Amino acid sequence: MQRTYKTGRYGVRQSRCMNAEPLRFDTKIAVLLREDLEPWQRLNVTAFLVSGLGTEVPEVVGEPYEDADGVGYLPMFRQPVLVLEGSKETLTAARDRALSRALPRSVFTSDLFATGNDRDNRAAVRAVPTAELDVVGLAVHGPRNAVDKVLKGARMHP
Repeated sequence: MQRTYKTGRYGVRQSRCMNAEPLRFDTKIAVLLREDLEPWQRLNVTAFLVSGLGTEVPEVVGEPYEDADGVGYLPMFRQPVLVLEGSKETLTAARDRALSRALPRSVFTSDLFATGNDRDNRAAVRAVPTAELDVVGLAVHGPRNAVDKVLKGARMHP
């Protein structure tokens, strides 16, 4: 049985500190992957896609971490990242809806599997018109309801 994805009114389970109320976020970070990717590709594409969100939307990044010994660690997103999957058509439609809503987004195309650096990645995307991009991954950030609409037809990643 395949399920489509849409969060309920109060979203999914949020992490919580001891004795604290769960945080509720007005925004959502989501990654949509094409369902035919190999497992290593899914991980690689997800990592690349979310890497740009913190620079474009700095408010999604929390504070740096520190362990009990005072060793510091880099900050991470302040909210969960949802990972979904869908068909090629679902990704194309989601990309179009993200564009029409002007939501912050990142894209990963099949051509990027053949490149080995950022310069060549950008050149590969720049060489293809928007409607012809072979999108295998899309990350999007925005108000929860807008992101839900962009991801219509996608399923939670298994």
